[in-house]
Amino acid sequence: MADASFSFVPLGATIQTFVVNKTNIVQGFDTQDQYASHNSPYFGETIGRVANRLKGAQLASINGGKSYPLAANDRGNSLHGGIKGWGKRVWDGPRPIGTRSIPGVDGLEGGETVEFTLTSQDGDEGYPGTVLAKVIYTTGTQSLNGKTVSVLGIEYEATLTDGAEETAINLTNHSYFNPAGAPDAKTYAGTTVKLATNKHLPVDKSAIPTGKVEPFPGLDTSKEFTMTEKGPDVDHCFVTVDDPSSVPIDTRNEPLRNNLTAYHSGTGVHLEVLSTEPSFQFYTGIGINVPAVGNVPARGPRSGFCCEPGRWVNAANVDGWKNQCIVKKGQTYGSRVVYKGWSD
Repeated sequence: MADASFSFVPLGATIQTFVVNKTNIVQGFDTQDQYASHNSPYFGETIGRVANRLKGAQLASINGGKSYPLAANDRGNSLHGGIKGWGKRVWDGPRPIGTRSIPGVDGLEGGETVEFTLTSQDGDEGYPGTVLAKVIYTTGTQSLNGKTVSVLGIEYEATLTDGAEETAINLTNHSYFNPAGAPDAKTYAGTTVKLATNKHLPVDKSAIPTGKVEPFPGLDTSKEFTMTEKGPDVDHCFVTVDDPSSVPIDTRNEPLRNNLTAYHSGTGVHLEVLSTEPSFQFYTGIGINVPAVGNVPARGPRSGFCCEPGRWVNAANVDGWKNQCIVKKGQTYGSRVVYKGWSD
């Protein structure tokens, strides 16, 4: 794309770089082959058919009460679409589709847009129904208090076309941010973060929500806190709506809401993540373990953090939540995410 602030890779429709004032702030690799061989943390991938975890590695009751077994790849649960989820598939694209505005982003300059598409066949990783999925990236700049802001708009669209009356869909992007500079800065230490909420979904020992919504214990994430080489350790879903049953299957007409803001004083880089989604997973990257490959150094724990907007974790298996992600034949799933980055 003409906007050199961002680059993408067809494998996973992945965000490869996000450059703010000459500082790349997302973890990634130099080549698609390196992503294929070393991307165990899911750096920058589009995650689907269902992001995050599904309890007991199954869709427990859809299509008239049927149960669908899925790959158990995380403590007896199914994580990020299975063994070869959509982040591990080569998408068709990027295909230029002209220029667009980004709803909720006033004064956008540029608006160059590309589209990635993927057809997921009925039975893909155990999921019912054939789904046509799209990821639409729009890049540009915005002026904010005299600063030039690099903006990336992400639009997700997925339609169940055949093979079943219902399926589950929950899409997100799995970028790991490091405002201290990726990949060279070993950690994000010194980054200050503020989340939009302190309300989260408590989980059991296998990271499945218990069904409650409670304040996050030990740390008020809605107030600014500093991330260090030793903590905090967070890998939880934070919720931005009070009534999970009120969430439409297509949230694109919902207002953009702030999910996360971050700042690193050493680089002067600011980051903001906004979305139309009812929740986001905040993960401080304690499990990153990637060896040096090519020209890219090794990445270890806390070399990046994630903010993954999406539907409530395991919603497909919970009455009262499942309307968020159970898509009926002919319906369209949709959502929007915006990343903004600028420097002092």
